[in-house]
Formats: sequence, structure tokens, C-alpha cells
Amino acid sequence: MTATTATRRVGVLAAAAAFLLSGCGVIPGTSGSQDPIVVMTWAPEGTDATNMPGMPAMAEAYARMVNAQGGINGRSLQVLTCNEHNDSVQAENCAQQAVEAHAVAVIGSYSQYGESFMPTLEDAGIPYLGGYGITQEEFTSPLSYPVNGGAPALLAGNGRQLASGCRKVSLVRPDTEAGDSFPEFLDAGLAYGGNSTPAQDVRVPEAATDYSGAAQTAVGSGEPGQCVTAVLGGNTGTFFDDFRRLDFGPQIRTASVLGSVDQPMLDAMGGADGPMEGSYATGWYPPPGDPRWNAMRDAVDKYAFGDTNLDVADPGAETTWIAYTAFATVVRSLGDGPVTASTVQHALDQAHGISTGGLTPPLGWQYGDLLAVQNYPRMVNATVTYQIVRDGELTAVGRGGFVNMSSTLERAHD
Repeated sequence: MTATTATRRVGVLAAAAAFLLSGCGVIPGTSGSQDPIVVMTWAPEGTDATNMPGMPAMAEAYARMVNAQGGINGRSLQVLTCNEHNDSVQAENCAQQAVEAHAVAVIGSYSQYGESFMPTLEDAGIPYLGGYGITQEEFTSPLSYPVNGGAPALLAGNGRQLASGCRKVSLVRPDTEAGDSFPEFLDAGLAYGGNSTPAQDVRVPEAATDYSGAAQTAVGSGEPGQCVTAVLGGNTGTFFDDFRRLDFGPQIRTASVLGSVDQPMLDAMGGADGPMEGSYATGWYPPPGDPRWNAMRDAVDKYAFGDTNLDVADPGAETTWIAYTAFATVVRSLGDGPVTASTVQHALDQAHGISTGGLTPPLGWQYGDLLAVQNYPRMVNATVTYQIVRDGELTAVGRGGFVNMSSTLERAHD
């Protein structure tokens, strides 16, 4: 071993130790003789509100898979993970750790504090690829490269699902800055579907433990034709448990969006006997049982090592898989050239028609790929899928194809 190699190895070990001590996990590179490609994935874990442990778990499994296959262009992929605790200060700290680690990108991550982490990434020139789509900054920053239409597309799609057959719609949503935009997009979907009556806006604390009052407000008199959609992230199940106790039966149509409802939650709530049987659900991607997820399932089976945080039906984990798939394609396009934040950003700016195996339409972030959605200029994919809870399972409606929300979102501010 040369002195230079020994020095580099000591430096890598010291950096890894520093991140472990700071609360960030590391999946070290295992293949190739060149320096590893360093990236970061962050998400909230162990909080009283939304938790997304499957996202960093998926990033780690993806890195193991790639490295077992020889890396990307012969270079190993090193994934740093960080818990942003659903806290603005911690989100900024995660971004600063990505800067200090010279990460070339932050990939497949979740945080509702875009105003905290995005300036740090912008100052360092680090691209943010495949965020969950919960903040406006993800659709305005020139260094953000979204893979889905975020909350706007989901809410607009949910509104279009509910437009027919609902005389009155109530939206139960968190009383947060991110939640403040939800009514606008749900109403746009309702109007597009022919229902011009705005939804009743029921604002609730994000981390409440009892939603009985909100459920009663949302249901009102409980007459046929009243519909309730709840978009509360990890607390949506708590709301619908309280909703069930009102015992209005199937005459009240219920709904939600993927991320607020997922298959693990449905299973925990009793499956076909749970309160969401028959509910509409709007997602970004195909249902969990779709064969287009087979590659992800195989990777999890081989490389997740039984990590209980990782469920292949989790929309957060699905988003991380898609984001890393796009990242690997972009980095491969660099060939033997340097892989830095700057070169990755340039390659993303030039990317067009990137395949995600049919899990999304082909992705790209060239000027011609950007949609004309006011206040969301970085949006490139506004498609959703319509699903319904049938026999306790998320099931595609009709043929299960993608439904484009572009025209709905473009009219949202009219």
C-alpha cells in the first residue's frame, strides 16, 4: 500500500466516522479503483408527524445493488443518509453535511422545509434530484430536478376523481405552509371535472392524536353526495379511524392521495374491513402490485438485508428508486469524465427521455420538458394514476394508465 493510498483510506474512514457520529449513516463504496461517487438521501424518521424511513433505506439498498454490479462506469456509489427530523434546522443541517461531504447530488429525499435546505444546496451548486414534491422550492429552484408532480398533481387528480358524484367535498389537511396550497389544486381538479363548488377547507394540527372534531366537521350532516378527502401524511390513518367511529356507512365517499395512504397503512387498518374500503386514491405511480415494480422488488430482496424500514409499497421508497434510476442513467452519460456536482447538474440540464422502466413517463429537464404551471416552473411530469381501495388492496381504476394533470394545473390560477 502506498503512502498516498493509505492517506486517502484514512481520510475516507475519518469522514465516515464523522458522519456516523453526526447521525448520518454511510454505505461505503465497494467497487472500482477510483474515488466513489458520493451522494446523500435524507428523510424524517422517529417523529410525531410524517416519517419516511423507507427512503434512506431504499437509497442504501440501491447502492449495494449498483456496487455489486461493478458500480457506475466502474466507480462505486457511496450513499450518505441523514434524518431531518421534520425540523427546519435539522433539514438545513443535513444540507450542510452534504456540502461538507462534497456530495454530487441529493437524491430521492423528503423534507417540507425547502426554504431551509435549498439555499444551502444552491450556494454549493448541488443538484436536488427526485424530491418528494411537498414544497414549492422543489418546483422553483434551478437546481431542483423533480421526477413527479408533487402535491399539486396529486391534489388536482384527487379533485378530478371526486368531481363526479360528490355534491360537497371536504378537504382535511395540515395547518402548515405546505398544506396551505392544497385547496387550490383540489378545487382546480373539481372544477375541471365539472364541479365548481370549492371544497370545504378543514385545517388541523399536523401531529394531532385525535381528529374526532375534524371528522365531524368534514362529514357535516352526512347526507348522500358528501365526500371527504384527507391528506395528512402519516396521520391520515388516525383521521380515518376517528372518521369510522362516526358510523355514517358507505354513503360518504372517502379519498386520499398516495403518501397519505399506502398499502402498509391499509393492512394495519384492517384491509377490506378497514374504514378506507372503497376509497379513491390518487398516486404518481402504478399500484404496488404492478409488474413494472419487479426490478425494485428484486433489488430489495437481494440487497435490503431484511430492513424492516423498507416496504416496496411505500411511495417514498418508490420515489427514491425512481430518482436513483434517473441519477445512474445521467452519470453513465458522463463516461470516464469527472463526476462532480457541476458535471451532474450540467448532465441533468441536458437530460431528455430518461426511462424509468415505465414507472413514470420518460423524464427530462430541458427547457422543452418544463410545463407551463404558474409558480411551479420546474415541473416536468404532472401525470397521476387513479386507484381505488378494493378488498383492502390499492387497485388501478380502469386500465391503470397515466392521467396528465398539466392542463388542470395550468388553469389552477385562472
